Amino acid sequence: MLEMRENCEHCDKNLPANAVDAFICSYECTFCQHCVKTKLDNICPNCGGNFEKRPVRLAKENSA
Repeated sequence: MLEMRENCEHCDKNLPANAVDAFICSYECTFCQHCVKTKLDNICPNCGGNFEKRPVRLAKENSA
């Protein structure tokens, strides 16, 4: 299961599990779309890999 980190590692933008503008690398480093495209040139500064759009995880209803 993916670790759904909740903030961009560059600008600290909030990226909850249902964010559609979150990107990850193969090590699950997490960045927002703006930083990936305008600051990082699609290259992870931590591992040197490229980014893919992070899947969205919808909130589950609690069943009691």
